[in-house]
Amino acid sequence: MQTIHQIRFWLLTLLWIGVLALQVWAVVDCVGRKAAAFPAANKLTKPTWLLLTALSLLIVLVFHVTFLLSFIAIIVSSVYLADVRPAVREISGPSRW
Repeated sequence: MQTIHQIRFWLLTLLWIGVLALQVWAVVDCVGRKAAAFPAANKLTKPTWLLLTALSLLIVLVFHVTFLLSFIAIIVSSVYLADVRPAVREISGPSRW
């Protein structure tokens, strides 16, 4: 029984590290994008996406990955990375970093 708990602990820890990396990537990428490119790509403004991705990062840090809000936070960052980032990148070019 102890082994099962250890495996579960390490799997959840690895999952949390992966999700945390996703959240940090979304925030850092959003910071590096030009603000004018967001409305030009017909997306929400940069401050809005920065707030959403930063709150998502905070939620994952506080609540870990097994809480319902963490799943919502993962979805928010995934939407930014899969939908908003390519559209903004197409207009503004590579990140300023």
